[in-house]
Amino acid sequence: MSQEGAPLDEVSFSDFLDDYFAECDEHLIGVRRLLLSLESSIGRDAIDRPVLDDLFRHFHSLKGISGMVEVRGAEELAHRLEDYLRALRSGGRALTRDGLEALFDGTQTLEQVIAARRASIPAPPIDAIADRIARIVGAAAMASGAAALSPAPAGGSASPTGSRRWQITFTPSQELVARGIRVDVIRQRLSSAGEIVSASPRVTSGGAVAFDFVFAGAIDAATAVSWERDGVTIEAIDDAVAGELLPDAIDPAPIDPAGRSSDRPVAPSHVVRVDLTRLDDLMRNVGDLVISRARLGDTLARVEQRLAAADWRAIQENAVTIDRQLRTLREGIMRVRLVPVGEIFRRMPFVVRDLARETGKRVRLELKGQATEIDKFLIERMMDPVLHLVRNAVSHGIETAAERIAAGKRPEGTIVLSAATAGDIVRIEIADDGRGVDAAAVVARAHAAGLPMPPGPPDAATVLSLICAPGFSTRDESDRASGRGVGMSVVKSAVDELSGAMALETEPGAGTRFILDLPVTLAITDALIAKAGGETFAVPQNAVREVIEITVGALLQVERNEMIPYRGAALPVVRLTRLFGLAESTRERQHLFVVGTGASALGIAVDRIIGQREVVVRTITDPLARVDGISGATDLGDGHVVLILDPAVLARTLRERPDRIYAAGGTGR
Repeated sequence: MSQEGAPLDEVSFSDFLDDYFAECDEHLIGVRRLLLSLESSIGRDAIDRPVLDDLFRHFHSLKGISGMVEVRGAEELAHRLEDYLRALRSGGRALTRDGLEALFDGTQTLEQVIAARRASIPAPPIDAIADRIARIVGAAAMASGAAALSPAPAGGSASPTGSRRWQITFTPSQELVARGIRVDVIRQRLSSAGEIVSASPRVTSGGAVAFDFVFAGAIDAATAVSWERDGVTIEAIDDAVAGELLPDAIDPAPIDPAGRSSDRPVAPSHVVRVDLTRLDDLMRNVGDLVISRARLGDTLARVEQRLAAADWRAIQENAVTIDRQLRTLREGIMRVRLVPVGEIFRRMPFVVRDLARETGKRVRLELKGQATEIDKFLIERMMDPVLHLVRNAVSHGIETAAERIAAGKRPEGTIVLSAATAGDIVRIEIADDGRGVDAAAVVARAHAAGLPMPPGPPDAATVLSLICAPGFSTRDESDRASGRGVGMSVVKSAVDELSGAMALETEPGAGTRFILDLPVTLAITDALIAKAGGETFAVPQNAVREVIEITVGALLQVERNEMIPYRGAALPVVRLTRLFGLAESTRERQHLFVVGTGASALGIAVDRIIGQREVVVRTITDPLARVDGISGATDLGDGHVVLILDPAVLARTLRERPDRIYAAGGTGR
């Protein structure tokens, strides 16, 4: 309702809601990033004020805009979270572990409330988390009031006796050992000065050993200076959380101090939100221009002989200029569609944190390459697959702390989520240092499930194909982290639909790495145009490692396979004509596309390559018309449809089903 009581126009209100959801996404991204950076402030008297200010601003904005669109649950919850941050900002109290957990859980519930409004479904209840935050705010206020009535004595002690709790860390070094400063000396000092509440060794990120103590006692300034000279660091901690070591420590993403100004707007004035469908329409228009330019090129080629040399030269110069301008336009629109892959990554610390807390495991998440850019369409499609792989790493990969210690590892497991570009390919890797994949166990489960087994001993590609088979699972019961038999097959399907490739690297006891190679964009790409059996095919240039010319007589027949010597090894070869049942060529010399690397390398033979072009990728959405190894179709400008090959899928399919090479004929039949 408007202020005058008249209903708002339905279309304008819908547009307003779209803006509301977009702005909520921006604020929630900022909140998730900032909350992780608060982890290191637990128990400290001085909390990072710029972080608190930015968090307060985000929740205050969420409260305001939620009230404007009458999302009352989000408005109320943001108000409660804002109250707690206001209490922390006023000083006199420390951030507790319970308080930080409430901020995390409240943010998660807030996100669920907003998502429910977006999906037009009932919102989750907020009473429990709202009451929990209110109790924490009340307890903090009482503690602050008590402290005000009974101020601590001079010197910073928290009680009349001057005793409080401290986090003490000792990091040995050769220089300290030479001076006779060892861990037993530090332990003796602490025992003499107070009480050692807990002690535990750990391995630092640099591979050194450090010793953590929770110490109760009085430390004056002179003592602190003396101890710090001997490799000791001292931090005050809150009595309510002293000695509490949680298993789900996650490295916070670094915060740029230059970006914390509380008066900095969330969206600068030079940023404009554009609906993705409008960019899709614009890209389709550019695709039509590419096709029209190709048709113009074919027409010009036919009339070249009828024109005077001077006229033809002028036409060619104009054609080259149009080509250059069209490519610049295409690349510009593609850049507009590119967004940082960090949109996927930012959610993962929350996921890892929750799962680590639920399973009791100690897990650290490292994020690399968050600025790597990828098409917005691909970001949306890859969110769930990457999420599932990260969940699997926690659930199946990382061992418990006790198992890791027994195996000679650090008690804390590490998951590394990284992204990088190589040409027109984006590589996303999800790696862990856990138990690895047991190939024998996978094969045994596959046999029990009646899944077809590729010939030969199981390599990494075979193991990947088995665990991605529909219905395959290594567990008898589902859990929160991974459902039975549906996850990995969905991941593989999503990667295949995006013309990507998926690989597995694993070593028992050392860890697992999933590698996802995806095109930066799917709309327009450079392709090599090839002929095979009288048909024309397009092959994306970024999928081809190398093109070589071979003679048919140089092919070696090994059982039912053809191979050719290649860089000191044997390269398996498949003829495209035999794969698709086309007429065999009589040409003695053929071209070979080399795809894949290492043991996965494969040569795809075609009659000849006739050129290189920009092609507009039209995906095949009809499931009845989809074929493995065909990623889509295009029009080269002559009005005929040309299929676009997916060499990575072809190579994987032929490795898993070598019998398909001979399904349509050939010397091996």
